[in-house]
Amino acid sequence: MLELSKATLAIFVDRSSNRWIVRDTDGSFWLLPPVAEPWQHREAYQPAEDGELEPVPAHYKYLLGLPL
Repeated sequence: MLELSKATLAIFVDRSSNRWIVRDTDGSFWLLPPVAEPWQHREAYQPAEDGELEPVPAHYKYLLGLPL
Protein backbone atom coordinates (compact mmCIF):
# COMPACT_ATOMS: atom_id res chain seq x y z
CA MET A 1 0.00 0.00 0.00
CA LEU A 2 1.29 3.46 -0.91
CA GLU A 3 1.52 5.97 1.92
CA LEU A 4 1.36 9.66 1.03
CA SER A 5 3.73 11.95 2.87
CA LYS A 6 2.32 14.85 4.83
CA ALA A 7 2.98 18.26 3.30
CA THR A 8 5.22 20.50 5.36
CA LEU A 9 6.15 24.14 5.57
CA ALA A 10 8.90 25.39 3.26
CA ILE A 11 11.27 28.12 4.44
CA PHE A 12 12.90 30.73 2.22
CA VAL A 13 14.87 33.92 2.59
CA ASP A 14 13.97 36.87 0.38
CA ARG A 15 17.39 38.09 -0.80
CA SER A 16 16.09 41.54 -1.77
CA SER A 17 14.89 42.31 1.78
CA ASN A 18 16.76 39.65 3.85
CA ARG A 19 13.48 38.55 5.44
CA TRP A 20 12.23 35.05 6.29
CA ILE A 21 9.39 33.78 4.08
CA VAL A 22 7.36 30.61 4.69
CA ARG A 23 5.12 28.71 2.26
CA ASP A 24 2.42 26.84 4.16
CA THR A 25 0.78 23.54 3.24
CA ASP A 26 -1.92 25.39 1.26
CA GLY A 27 0.69 27.14 -0.90
CA SER A 28 0.25 30.57 0.73
CA PHE A 29 3.34 32.66 1.44
CA TRP A 30 3.94 34.43 4.77
CA LEU A 31 6.50 36.99 5.85
CA LEU A 32 7.90 36.42 9.34
CA PRO A 33 8.57 39.65 11.23
CA PRO A 34 11.64 39.96 13.49
CA VAL A 35 9.79 39.37 16.79
CA ALA A 36 9.95 36.75 19.55
CA GLU A 37 7.22 34.51 18.05
CA PRO A 38 7.27 35.27 14.32
CA TRP A 39 4.76 32.60 13.22
CA GLN A 40 2.15 34.06 15.58
CA HIS A 41 2.66 37.50 13.95
CA ARG A 42 3.08 36.40 10.31
CA GLU A 43 1.93 38.66 7.51
CA ALA A 44 0.61 37.70 4.08
CA TYR A 45 3.32 37.89 1.41
CA GLN A 46 3.09 38.04 -2.36
CA PRO A 47 6.37 36.98 -4.02
CA ALA A 48 7.56 39.36 -6.72
CA GLU A 49 8.06 37.90 -10.18
CA ASP A 50 11.68 39.06 -10.17
CA GLY A 51 12.24 38.28 -6.49
CA GLU A 52 14.89 35.93 -5.23
CA LEU A 53 13.48 33.42 -2.76
CA GLU A 54 16.29 31.14 -1.68
CA PRO A 55 15.30 27.82 -0.04
CA VAL A 56 16.48 27.31 3.54
CA PRO A 57 17.00 23.92 5.24
CA ALA A 58 14.03 22.65 7.26
CA HIS A 59 15.99 22.48 10.52
CA TYR A 60 15.50 26.27 10.77
CA LYS A 61 11.85 25.62 11.70
CA TYR A 62 12.90 25.21 15.30
CA LEU A 63 14.85 28.50 15.34
CA LEU A 64 11.91 30.39 13.85
CA GLY A 65 9.31 28.82 16.15
CA LEU A 66 7.38 27.27 13.27
CA PRO A 67 4.90 24.44 13.80
CA LEU A 68 6.36 21.04 13.03
